[in-house]
Parts: sequence; C-alpha cells; structure tokens
Amino acid sequence: MRAIERAWYRPYGWTLALLPLTGVFYAIARVRRWALCRRYNQRQFPVPVVVVGNIAVGGTGKTPLIIALVEQLRARGYRPGVVSRGYGGSGNRQPLVVTADTAVEIAGDEAVVVVRATNCPVVICADRCRAIAELLKSGDCDLVLSDDGLQHYRMYRDMEVAVVDGARGFGNGFCLPAGPLREPVARLRSVDAVIINGEMARARTVWPGSLAIQVRPARFRHLASGKVCSPGQWALTKTVHAMAGIGNPQRFADTLAELGFSATLQTFPDHYKFRREDFQFADGAPVIVTSKDAVKCEAFVDHHIWVLEVTTEVPESLLNDIEKLSNKIDYKSKVAN
Repeated sequence: MRAIERAWYRPYGWTLALLPLTGVFYAIARVRRWALCRRYNQRQFPVPVVVVGNIAVGGTGKTPLIIALVEQLRARGYRPGVVSRGYGGSGNRQPLVVTADTAVEIAGDEAVVVVRATNCPVVICADRCRAIAELLKSGDCDLVLSDDGLQHYRMYRDMEVAVVDGARGFGNGFCLPAGPLREPVARLRSVDAVIINGEMARARTVWPGSLAIQVRPARFRHLASGKVCSPGQWALTKTVHAMAGIGNPQRFADTLAELGFSATLQTFPDHYKFRREDFQFADGAPVIVTSKDAVKCEAFVDHHIWVLEVTTEVPESLLNDIEKLSNKIDYKSKVAN
C-alpha cells in the first residue's frame, strides 16, 4: 500500500495538510455532477441500467458482486449484460465487445474476468453511454449492469448500488486528495442500496440500513493445468507466497490467513501488469494470486501459481429490488438517445 493510502486510513495522517485542495476538489465534483445530471438526466435507455460503484478509491469488491448478480439474475430469467470502462486496457477509446479470448492488455483485467466467469455480453468503453449502445446492438440483453461508473454522470441510471469495504470503511472521511473519497459520504443518501463487503454487524456501523455481502473462498485452481481443489483439499505446504495487484490486497491476505495459510504478501499497484520476473522465488513454494491477477499471468504460466477463486452471496432483497425495477418500468416504450 502506498504511503498516501496508509495516511488516508489513519485519523490524523499527514494528508490532512491537503485539506485546502480537498475543498477545491469537492467544489469541482459538485459542479460537475450538477451540470452532467442536468444535461443527461432524461436520456434513458430501452432497458434498465444498474450501476454498481463506490465512493472511495481502491477495491471494494464490485467485480465479484457483478459476477454474482449476473449469475443470479440469469437464474431468474433475465439476460444481463455488463459495461465497464476497461481500465488498464488500451482498447477502451471505442466500444469493444469483450470475449474470453480478448487480450487483457486491450480490455483490462476486470472485463476479462467478468466475461470468463459469466459468458455474458461485456462491452468496454471510456464513454459508458456508447458502451451501452453497443451492448444493446450486439448482444441479447434486457438488463445492463455497469461495473463502476457511479461518478459517470453522463450515463443515465435507473438504480445505484454503492459498495463499501467493511474493513476500511471511509478512511478519514475526507475527499481526495486529503482522503480516499471520490464523493462525500453523504452521497450514499441518494443511492438505492449500500452494500458492505463484510460482516453485517460492521455494515450497521459503517452505514445504517445497509446490506452485507460475503465474498468467500470457493476453490483453488492450478493456473498451468486447470486442476481445482477446495480449500479443505489443499495438499501442498501452507507456507506460500501471495501476490496481489488489487485495490485492497490486505483482504486477500486476511482470507488466506483464515484458511490457515502462512502467506508472505507482495503487493503491487491496482491493475499492475505482472512480469515473469515477479514470480522468481528460490524456495519453490506455491504462489497464490487472485482471479483478477491470474488473467495477467497466463503468458508466462508457472507450475507454482495457484488462483484463489471466490464466490459472493448476494442479498435476496437486492435481487428483488432489481426485479421490481425491471417490472415497474415499461422499457419497451423508451428510446435510447
């Protein structure tokens, strides 16, 4: 974790000296939101759009939630599609339909993880409005999930879901650059659902009335062979290396510790492009990575690398609210602008 991030999550970190700049950031963010909402607020799409985002920088568990929502909405008879900015990829200037074979360097890690996990239509573009238009043109889709984009106010949304890291909360509570927030905590009053990635008791502390999700370890997958085993079937040494280029690597380390592993954690910036040299360890111990990082390691598959795959429990009430939204509005009468 970078020094500035560590300071954000301390009550009196050195970043409080940046509060004057935070005031400027906050003013600009408010004006921007007002202007974009006023200009684009009525430009609805012909299908419901549900944004799954956050108000803090760094990982909160949005992508595992998106994957779970796709699977469980599909089980209810919906045909969901996903749009994403394609962060970390070079192909997001124009709308791009992502497939399981699309290179991570082009689509970014998160989009590739989603399409491989769900096999649902996925389109990336820095302009999510154009991404949605392409998704509806090219895919059999009756509901759109936006992976992030809470602050992408050019995009009309029918429902906003904000995901909060239950362990880290809102840090020192300040907006950038003095704190980790893209928008003030008060922004959560206007969203439709606040989801805490963590225990329910913590959820009530962080934001009253919120719901909790549990991202749980499901299995280990050997990257080279595809062999899988449950955490209880792990037969190798539990003294391992853990590699993480995600927003909150400590959550990954904590999960391994809960499974009884003694892991030496090496952290990298979010969306880091791994190199073969990063995996050169003399002891020959297993190396465990996340699903998000695994898609960036396939070019130099090493027999020591294992992937920890997770599953997410989605609150039934959230699924019901999305279903009510879809049933409530006659989208066939809408015309996308």
